[in-house]
Amino acid sequence: MTIGEAARRSGISEKMIRHYEAIGLITARREANGYRVYAEPDIAVLRFIRHARDLAFPLEEVRRLLALWRDGGRASAEVRRIALDHVAALEAKARSLDAIAASLRHLAAHCHGDERPDCPILDELEGRTHDEDRTDGGGDELRALRPRGDLGDPVEGSGRGGAGRSRRRPGGGRDAPAA
Repeated sequence: MTIGEAARRSGISEKMIRHYEAIGLITARREANGYRVYAEPDIAVLRFIRHARDLAFPLEEVRRLLALWRDGGRASAEVRRIALDHVAALEAKARSLDAIAASLRHLAAHCHGDERPDCPILDELEGRTHDEDRTDGGGDELRALRPRGDLGDPVEGSGRGGAGRSRRRPGGGRDAPAA
């Protein structure tokens, strides 16, 4: 069957089928004219890939799972370990996304949402918070979500001392970066 028919039967676009072939997840037989030809076993592989990707497995894990699926002498313990490792990664990502959502809710709750130019959301995206002048250690709720040493992350001993941040002008606008 043609790539178009394989795409319809597998639920994967022609472009992605070509990509999966390019990275070695599937091998299509070629006719004399160079066209790809797919058979039922190829459709089964494509469906396997689609289901694995629907479960958010990264391509390298899909490759490993395909190898195990094709291996009749496989140990199911390896498949289970891959699945549980993936669950742990998904749960960690979910916790990270929950923390980001909570931070955005907090910022949105503190934004007046009116005609004033002051906006804690934009200040945070700039790397500046309304709580910068606090002396109680509070303030940057998103600090834990940023990689250490990121330009917006005030890392101890970085020597930045606030350089590169904009100064607030009277009236709420911004001046050029502070020297």
